[in-house]
Amino acid sequence: MTAEAKRLRALELWIGWIRLAAVAWAVLEVAVVAHDYPPGYERWAWVTTGVLAAGALTFLALARRAWSERGWQAVGLAAVILDAALVYAYFAIYAFEEGIPVRGLVYLVVIEAAVRFGIRGGIAVAIASVPLLALVEWSRAERFTPAFDLRDVIVPFGIELVVGLIVGGLVQQLRRETKLAEERAAEAEQLRDAIGRHADQLEIVNRAARALSSSLELEQAFRLFTREVRAALSFDRLALVLADGDRAHVIANAGVAEDTVFPKGSEHRLDGSLTADFLNDPRTLIRDDMEGSPYWEERDLVDAGLRSRVIAPLVLAGRTLGFISVSRREAHAFTREDADLLTMLGRQLATAVENIRAFEAERAAAEELRRLSALRADFVSLVSHELRGPMASVIGCAATLRQRWRTLRPEQRESFLALIEEETSRLAALVGDVLDTSRLEAGTFTYTFSDVDVEELVREVAATVDMGQEEVAVRAEIAGPLPAVRADRERIRQILVNLLSNAVKYTVAGDEVEVRAAVENGAVEVSVRDHGPGIAPDDQRTIFEKFGRASTARGSKPGAGLGLFIARSIAEAHGGSLEVASREGAGATFTVRLPTPA
Repeated sequence: MTAEAKRLRALELWIGWIRLAAVAWAVLEVAVVAHDYPPGYERWAWVTTGVLAAGALTFLALARRAWSERGWQAVGLAAVILDAALVYAYFAIYAFEEGIPVRGLVYLVVIEAAVRFGIRGGIAVAIASVPLLALVEWSRAERFTPAFDLRDVIVPFGIELVVGLIVGGLVQQLRRETKLAEERAAEAEQLRDAIGRHADQLEIVNRAARALSSSLELEQAFRLFTREVRAALSFDRLALVLADGDRAHVIANAGVAEDTVFPKGSEHRLDGSLTADFLNDPRTLIRDDMEGSPYWEERDLVDAGLRSRVIAPLVLAGRTLGFISVSRREAHAFTREDADLLTMLGRQLATAVENIRAFEAERAAAEELRRLSALRADFVSLVSHELRGPMASVIGCAATLRQRWRTLRPEQRESFLALIEEETSRLAALVGDVLDTSRLEAGTFTYTFSDVDVEELVREVAATVDMGQEEVAVRAEIAGPLPAVRADRERIRQILVNLLSNAVKYTVAGDEVEVRAAVENGAVEVSVRDHGPGIAPDDQRTIFEKFGRASTARGSKPGAGLGLFIARSIAEAHGGSLEVASREGAGATFTVRLPTPA
């Protein structure tokens, strides 16, 4: 039952009880009060009273039933007609008595109509009463004195009209105020509910924020965050995606097909995806039904059994870091309130992700600093050792020559002098590497470019290294004629000498080192292969870093860990590269790649 129907029912019950009380008054008036009834008038008074009693009981019974709003209006109209008929019946019956205020009963009908139907009801009853007032006055004048008086029609009509306007106006004003009060009460209730929902959302967001801030490990923080979100918002899949250039990275997900559809750690292209459009206009989106979506990533989600999702941006300081996506199996499964909640969670998640990324960057930087510090310490130790050994040999040989020059045989003097030359060369090479490293870091390492015949240079360096020692053979192989490259000949020679010297150093006596030059994919490639102990996978990046040395048995050879750093830097300065391929126990192959002129 509507609120208006309830109001009409209460009004009908109230008037019904008044009508029932009027029955007692009518019985008292007819039976007790002395009237000098004309013949037959008393009988009509009792008949009218009986009709009043029957009508009172009937309308009380009707008032206890459940009617629609239109039904109650029909009941009210019937009641007004009955009451008007009874009032004018009493008016006509007692018209024979002068000075009896029965005429005032007609105003009750106007009041009732105005209460029920407002101003329109009051005016309608007042106008409808004119012929009834005239008929009663005419009947009275025919049977009794004095003669017909028009004022007995006009005056009651005027009073009825005024009463109808006043009461109807008051009733309509009261209804307007009541309606306004009800609307305000409804608005207040809606506002209370909205405030309650907002408070609940804030509580969810606060719990999620606490979960995110409880750990600086992304995986653990996301797991706690997912648990809080699941407790407040049911979902079948939740994913956290960050954008980086033209790629999207899935850094966390949970739920349906988490290991098969865009799994954690995967990345995908942005072109043709909803993600690309979303990043251009980062507003929270409700995708009611992804069936038939033009975006390829949503088609993959549909294939996994998901139909709808909400995407909320991760925005921090005006930058869109990515988005959080929540999906469900059913279509049209999300409301605007769900989207608002995801929007607030997205803001919290953006801050947490940025903090975690900053922490990870700082931790990586700290680890890198610790690693570099350890490398520097190793470098100092290595350089000290590398310097101390040759210097001790030089000093010892020089002292021996000075003290025993006359007693030493010529071949012994030559041996000491050769050792001094060899150790001095080692010192010069070490100092040269240190100086080259400093110049590379300072940006003052110079190059003189010209057209370089790589084939000639490779054969020259291979022959020089081969003649410089007798234990390991150096074999050069040139695959076809090689084009000239634009390079600094001495710097390329420095690379080759470094690679061949290392290869000889780590190759056992009696074995050989292979150097091969060929044109591959528009570039000249020179590869140096040894048959030494090989390089562990974890060390293949380290050996190209400053002060970096292999941690395996290969690193037991003397050296400061600068040669390969310098060699790769020179190769990259020429627009080329220096890479290594190796397995422990199977030797190593270093490949220099130099671009040829277009």
